Amino acid sequence: MEVEGALSDAEVIAASVHDPDQFSILVERHFVVIHRYLARRVGDESADLAAETFCQAFGARRRYDAARLDALPWLFGIATNLVRHHRRSEMRQLAAYARLRGEALRSVDNTAASAADLDARVEVAQMASALAGLEDDQRDALYLIAVAGLGYEEAAVALGCPAGTVHSRVARARARLRDLVRATGKEPDNDREARATERS
Repeated sequence: MEVEGALSDAEVIAASVHDPDQFSILVERHFVVIHRYLARRVGDESADLAAETFCQAFGARRRYDAARLDALPWLFGIATNLVRHHRRSEMRQLAAYARLRGEALRSVDNTAASAADLDARVEVAQMASALAGLEDDQRDALYLIAVAGLGYEEAAVALGCPAGTVHSRVARARARLRDLVRATGKEPDNDREARATERS
């Protein structure tokens, strides 16, 4: 939430053109959110990619669209582009999540492992396997909506495409994921996407 009287992101970026130190305000506001998003996607490389996101943003600050007061969708777009160049890292991260299923199944005989914990690990593994099978553009759109919590208009800014395209990509991605979830006998939780839809 923006503090009343504080400069908007657009104003901070504009000020940083003449006073580069001002850009640190943008970093302080958004680094944690961008890092968290990247950690979900690339794991151990997330800190480096988060730093690179802000380095690229700093380099591009003169071209920022000042009409967009909130720079977060722009930053997510830069971060997502960086992930595209690190797909192998993302696939390794998804494979690591998928291995949780094997670990969960091996722990069935371990009385310390609760049924809820076992179910959760199996579900994470199944979803990771499904995410790995999505087309890149579908996975990008789904992460921005379901993980980053952007609205469709914001995700469209991040991806540089119309909001309708984001809707289509997310719908196709969710349909593929839903098929897997239905096979497990559980329905997906749509609450988060419902909230994102309300923001668009």
